[in-house]
Amino acid sequence: MNFDLTAEQRMILKTIREFSEAEVAPGAEKRDKTKEFPEEIFKQLGDMGMLGLPFPEEYGGAGADTVSFAIVTEELSRACASTGITYSAHISLGGAPLHLFGTEEQKQMYLTKICTGESLGAFGLTEPNAGSDAGGTATEAVEKDGTFLINGSKCFITNASYAKFLALTAITGREAGQKEISAIIVPTDAKGFTIVDNYEKMGLNASNTTELILENVEVPAENLLGEKGRGFKQFLITLDGGRIGIGAMAVGVAQAAYEKALNYARERRQFSKSLSSFQAIQFKLADMAMKIELARNMVYKAAWLKDQGKPFTKEASMCKLYASEISSEVTNQAIQIHGGYGYMKDYHVERFLRDAKLLEIGEGTSEVQRMVIARQIGC
Repeated sequence: MNFDLTAEQRMILKTIREFSEAEVAPGAEKRDKTKEFPEEIFKQLGDMGMLGLPFPEEYGGAGADTVSFAIVTEELSRACASTGITYSAHISLGGAPLHLFGTEEQKQMYLTKICTGESLGAFGLTEPNAGSDAGGTATEAVEKDGTFLINGSKCFITNASYAKFLALTAITGREAGQKEISAIIVPTDAKGFTIVDNYEKMGLNASNTTELILENVEVPAENLLGEKGRGFKQFLITLDGGRIGIGAMAVGVAQAAYEKALNYARERRQFSKSLSSFQAIQFKLADMAMKIELARNMVYKAAWLKDQGKPFTKEASMCKLYASEISSEVTNQAIQIHGGYGYMKDYHVERFLRDAKLLEIGEGTSEVQRMVIARQIGC
C-alpha cells in the first residue's frame, strides 16, 4: 500500500491550498454574516481549471481523479465550508450525472458548460415529502408528442440560482403500483420554472440553497438523462460519489477547527501556563488529530476505490458517516477549548460547528448511511 500522493495530486494540493488561504478564507466570516454567494471565487476557480477537475478533457475538464477532487473539496472547506459545499455539489451532483449517464450530445451541450464554469452544477432530488425516502418522489413528468410536461417541487437544492440547467427526478409512469422514476435535464429559465431562495439556515450561509417550483414546465423528450425508469438507480449511484465529497468537506471543516484550537491552546495562558501544557487539553487535541487523520484516510480510500473502478458504495457511506460525525465532535471540542471566546463569532469556531451539522444530514443522513452499510455487510 502506498499512501503517498502522486506528483499531480501534490501540485493540486499546493495550488488549491495557496488559493484557499489567500482568496477564500479572508472573506469567510463576512460572507457567513452577509450571506453573500462567493461568485467571484468560482470565476477564479473556473479560470484555474478546477470546475471540471475530474471530467475528461474533451468536455473542458482536467482529467484528474477522485482523490484530487477530495483534496480540492477539503481545502476549500477548510477555508470556507460554504465554498466547499458549492464546489462539491457542482462536481458530484451537477457534473457527475451528466458524465455518467448523458449521451454524447448531452455531454457536449451541458457538461462542457459545467467544466468551464459557464453554469454551476445542481441536481433536483429532495422534495418536501421525499427526503431520506427518495422513492417518495411526487414530481411528475408526463410525456406526450415528444415533450415532457413537468409539475412538482423540490427543496434544499444547492446551487440552483447559479445553474443554467439541472437534472431532476420525476415520475414518468406507473406499473403495478410502482413508480417509474426518471432523470430529466431542465433549463432553469424554462417557462413555469421558479427558483425560490429564502431559506434561513443554521450554517453554510454563503451557499445557495433553494426551492424549485415547476408548473407545466415543458422540455423535449430528448432531455431524458439515461434510460427511462432508471432515475432511481442513477441518483443512488450519483449519491455514492457525492458522499465522498461530503466526507472531504467534513475533514476540511474539522481540520480548520482543530488548527484554531491548537493555536489558541498554545497562545492562551491560564494559571501562568499555556493551555496546551494541561493534559486535559492535550488529550482533546490528540483525539481531534487522530480522528481527522482516520477520516481523511477513509475519504481517500473511497476515492481510490472509485478511481480503480471497484465497488465503493460501502466505503463512501462509511467515510461520509464517520467524517461528518467526527467533524461535529471536533468543532464542538474546539469551542470548548476556546471557552467563552469560542462562543463569540470573532473566533470562527462557532461557525465551524454550525457548518458541520449539515454534513450529518445532507446526501443521506447518518441513519441512512448506517442502513446502507448494514445492507452492504449482509444484514
